[in-house]
Amino acid sequence: MKSRDTLIRLRRFQADEKRRKVAQIEAMIADFARMAADLDREIGQEEQRAGISDPAHFAYPTYARAAAQRRDNIRRSAEELDVQLAAAKAALAEAFEELKKVEILDDRERSGERAAENARDQASMDAIGLGRARA
Repeated sequence: MKSRDTLIRLRRFQADEKRRKVAQIEAMIADFARMAADLDREIGQEEQRAGISDPAHFAYPTYARAAAQRRDNIRRSAEELDVQLAAAKAALAEAFEELKKVEILDDRERSGERAAENARDQASMDAIGLGRARA
């Protein structure tokens, strides 16, 4: 009984850890998307100030070029995180599956124990009833 409860707690902890990891990766992806959007806006403002929007132009603003490079790096990092997110979601699904297996097994065993206990209680009640009926 005790080892079963410990196993259930362990599986719940593992599932919670996987859920936290998924949430953390999703938050990082959202942060990267926000940072990329901010950089897009800054690049647009810098291009407006300079009056040049062609990155190949010799007078293209250096800040806009550096910001574009940073934005591209952030987008690549977000794409890499998407791969990690897919793996983390798969691990989370597997952890939930393992947890459910253990919980279902526990429910089956507990229902069997309850049925045996109910049968014992019924037998003792029958014995009491028979004893009174004879008296």
